[in-house]
This record gives sequence, structure tokens and C-alpha cells, in this order.
Amino acid sequence: MLIDTHCHLHDKDFFTDEQAKEMLARAEKNDIKKIICIGTSHQDSLAAKNFASKNSQVFWTYGIHPSETSNPNFSFTPNLSLPQDPKLVAIGEVGLDYHFDGYNKKAQTKLFEQMLQLAATYNLPVSFHIREAFPDFFAVINNFSKVRGVVHSFTDNKKVLKRILNETNFYVGVNGLATYSTLPTPPLDRILLETDAPFLAPLPHRKETNEPSYILEIANWLSVKLEKDLKTIKKETTRNAKALFNI
Repeated sequence: MLIDTHCHLHDKDFFTDEQAKEMLARAEKNDIKKIICIGTSHQDSLAAKNFASKNSQVFWTYGIHPSETSNPNFSFTPNLSLPQDPKLVAIGEVGLDYHFDGYNKKAQTKLFEQMLQLAATYNLPVSFHIREAFPDFFAVINNFSKVRGVVHSFTDNKKVLKRILNETNFYVGVNGLATYSTLPTPPLDRILLETDAPFLAPLPHRKETNEPSYILEIANWLSVKLEKDLKTIKKETTRNAKALFNI
């Protein structure tokens, strides 16, 4: 089977209930048996939790995206606690994003550290969102030696990928972006497949709304790229996802 380790199918800004239902059915037909819905704010994380509670193949994460620190109404929550739920499988997506003007490094770093401490407290892996901020990322995680996780939607160069592979035990998320870019490809034993739906649809669906069923397209692309049969891609990426998220 296959696992979509990162999507936003629960987000009603992008999908109606009927669309989400149809997409879950298409995912099942394409052998995607498990899907992780990723939280990007407190309320969005609870929406992911609610969506997972209604769909047996769906799991969820709790996370506050670094861009939330640019919201004038954002405030840090001291002693943040998480609901008891066996379908909560990670903290994420959390991290650092210096792509857009007006970001606040200090606030993002403080939030990132808070999320990493939450992961440590609850012994959960982390889905990292890191964009144009890897030097600071490595500096922060050096203070959290036991953290485990996945660098979601990796978009940097070979040098940075080498640091991730050599200096951490993190997996690397491969999604539709890889099918039409020149991004370096991680070794199979460190890859997790993800869609990031509704974003980053793979070829031949580029510029369409992405969905979990397209994990199969990414797996097929990876099979050609790594010169390995599809069965091996399915087996190894599923093993990686199960190892990290315990699903």
C-alpha cells in the first residue's frame, strides 16, 4: 500500500465535505490506505482531528505554522496541552519560513522551540516546514537531540540535503514538486511520500488541485527516477512512514 504523509484534506477553505469524501474514495482505489492531515494553527489542527475521527484511514497532527507569527492576533500559549487521541501522530507542520517579507525570526524561533518541546513532552515526531531558513533550523534542532521527524516538501540544494542525511535521522518528504523540478532526490530509505494537497500536484496534473490519490503518480515517478520497481517503492516508503508515525 501507499501512505500520504502530508495533506490538508480537512481544510474547508479548499475542499467541501463532498469533495473530501470523493477524494478519499479515489485514494482507496489507488491503494493509498492511510492519510495524515496536517495542522497549521490551533483551530486548523482541531479541524484535522475532527476530520480524522470521521474517517478510519485518516490520522492528524497538531501544529502551528511559522507564518502564524505574522498574524497581528497571534500570541504564544503557555503550557500548551494536547488532547488524548490515538490518531494524533505528530507535531506539525512547524518550523521556520523566511520566504515572504515581514517575517519575524525571533518570534518564529520561539514558536518553533515551543513546538519542539511539545513534541518532546508527548514523545511525538515532527513534520518540519523549513523554507530558506536551514542554517537557523540546524542551530535550533541541535538543542533537541532526541527529536525525530520529516523535512516536509524539501526545496533546497544538494549541500543542505547532505547535511540532513548526515547530521540527523530525519526523513525527507517527496511530493509532486519533484516531478517537474531539479531538486535533489534523497535515498529511498529516507523518503516519505506526500501530496501537500491541495498544493503541488504532480505531473501530469500540474496546476490542478492536488489530492491524496496522486501519491501513486509520485510513486511511479520515483520508481523511474531511482530505477526501482513500483512494488519496492511502495514497500519502502510505507515502511518509513510506519516507522516514523507508528501507524
